[in-house]
Amino acid sequence: MSRWRNWSGRLTCEPAALHFARSVEDIQALISGSAAAGHKIRPAGAGHSHSPIVLSDEVIVDFSGLSGVVEVDREAKSAWIRAGSPIYTLGAQLHEHGLALKNQGDIDRQFLAGAISTGTHGTGISLQNLSASVLGLQLVLASGDHVQCNKANEADLFEAARLGFGSVGLITAIEMELAPAQVLREGGWQANLDELVGQIPALCERHERFEFFWFPQSDLATVKTIEQVEEEPQYPLAAEGQRQAFSFEVLPSHRPNRHTEMEYSVPAELGPECLNSIAGLLRSDFPEISWPVEYRTVAADEVWLSMAYGRPTVTISVHQDIREPDEPYFRACEEIFRHFEGRPHWGKVNYLEGRDFPKIYEQWEKWWRVRNEVDPAMVFLNTWAESIRP
Repeated sequence: MSRWRNWSGRLTCEPAALHFARSVEDIQALISGSAAAGHKIRPAGAGHSHSPIVLSDEVIVDFSGLSGVVEVDREAKSAWIRAGSPIYTLGAQLHEHGLALKNQGDIDRQFLAGAISTGTHGTGISLQNLSASVLGLQLVLASGDHVQCNKANEADLFEAARLGFGSVGLITAIEMELAPAQVLREGGWQANLDELVGQIPALCERHERFEFFWFPQSDLATVKTIEQVEEEPQYPLAAEGQRQAFSFEVLPSHRPNRHTEMEYSVPAELGPECLNSIAGLLRSDFPEISWPVEYRTVAADEVWLSMAYGRPTVTISVHQDIREPDEPYFRACEEIFRHFEGRPHWGKVNYLEGRDFPKIYEQWEKWWRVRNEVDPAMVFLNTWAESIRP
């Protein structure tokens, strides 16, 4: 019996088969055989999701053997990249062409396909999530057809698949819009949380990338800013918070401590008030929690199931040690997030039901209609995806 687990170890399952894909042809044959046997298929990335997005007792496909940059168009600032490419491997490869990802999160262990399929993001009021930088996709559908789509060709399929939590088809390659390589400098300071909250709008405008962690049981928050500079990189790399180097060397952070996480995205103008409510909850009801609360910003986009669809966004993340209970804490936070029009991160914990999502995503019904057209037998749905189906 095979076993699959996510990064934190909190989520595990025993699929009937764990398949390591290394070619399009292999994926096509797997889909054909699984469909004939009535087996469902779920794609797996690096396992950095905290939601049951991968869990299955049928077939799980590991894409780690399908990685690397395929083709770079330096003039157009774009590249085709295989789905199973870990983000941390892309920096140096793209840098050889004078290019870089436009932005990325503070963890770079994810596979690119998993990151776009869950709406992974960094921070910056003018910077969108990774899904919004997708220009084109190659994927194998439930029919076994290997297709290519973009905004001009099979536009609805493209919109459904570029953030589709692995339920539209099996992505094999991704065309990403890129940025010129740039040197970034980190900075930061500690601030009193109550004073900081009032400064958030101004700090977001002043700094290209701004975020902070507030540590419960303390009045202090650790602020982090990252700016583009015209100076040369400084090697060896300094400690986190003091680095000056190319973006792929500065944006990632080391996150070794195993945890579980809930993140909601709220309208940017409601972010400070929402944070105050979360802080009040922690102080009054959960004084034992010591894991930090993270605050970041994301620019609006047009990706159907993006947490930043149609609105400038603030993301607020709460964390808990995997050895400690998280549900009472997370449920209480979720109630506050929903009060502030929050949308849950697809790769993080939430307790929503299918009936909740049409109120959150105006393209929800359309997304399912497009998805069902290319997978009427529900080959790519696991129990979790079935549970939120209209």
